[in-house]
Amino acid sequence: ACICEKNKRVTNCRVENSRCLCDAIGSGVTVDCSTLTSKCLLMKAEVMGSKSGRREKPKDAFEDTDGLYDPECENSGAFKAKQCNGTTCWCVNTAGVRRTDKHDADLKCNQLVRTTWIIIEMKHADRNAPLNAESLKKFFTDTITNRYQLDGRYISSVLYENPYITIDLKQNSSDKSFGGVDIADVAYYFEKDVKGQSIFHNNAGLNVSIDNEEVKLEKTVVYYVDEIAPEFSMKSLTPGLIAVIVVVVIAIVAAIVVLVLTRRRKGKYVKAEVKEMNEMHRGLNA
Repeated sequence: ACICEKNKRVTNCRVENSRCLCDAIGSGVTVDCSTLTSKCLLMKAEVMGSKSGRREKPKDAFEDTDGLYDPECENSGAFKAKQCNGTTCWCVNTAGVRRTDKHDADLKCNQLVRTTWIIIEMKHADRNAPLNAESLKKFFTDTITNRYQLDGRYISSVLYENPYITIDLKQNSSDKSFGGVDIADVAYYFEKDVKGQSIFHNNAGLNVSIDNEEVKLEKTVVYYVDEIAPEFSMKSLTPGLIAVIVVVVIAIVAAIVVLVLTRRRKGKYVKAEVKEMNEMHRGLNA
């Protein structure tokens, strides 16, 4: 037996050819504990964990799943392009993030679209002085290359705009080496670490320390950019954006109505002038 240091959501761990191999919970797929486990298998294991509570939850209880769903994974650990929940289906990218509207089971997802750019945006707590940008860049670069085993060439930039920290991870399908970690898996591990839900066996989350000073992160948001634009319709627009569109449309319609009424009034005024002139002419001729 052995301990899977990089994934606690496993079972049946054993040593084969000097490597620690385990079965991922929920899928049974064998994972190599010397590297990161794919996000798809991690999500599947997490869903299985939330389903296996010791007692049944009240029917009205709900959990903030943070986009979590029970994914269909390939044997390689990759997401299947089409994901479904009952009779509702949608297409996902290589990060398992929905990139289309939700449809019925007849939906066709012809390919698994590659996520080539992941933007991790963080905000740190208020502080008296800004952080040192170079020290910050070194900390996150070293963390990503050492803790998550991502080749440094995929870290496009680490930008500090007090109080925001932005990390850009870029990796085309042709860039990823065989057996190398994927930027989507790195972002998932990173996000869990920051939220105190570490996937690593020792449960130790990410301690952000810049120049020997602990930095508290208040908010982390992950954005995904695919090599093919997502296919969302108007139905997927946020209520705020829809409200803005409605206001603009109403303003345009109101302007058209005012213009039409103004022209009508002007036309009536001209006709009245002509009518009065004709009556004057008739009066003079008489």
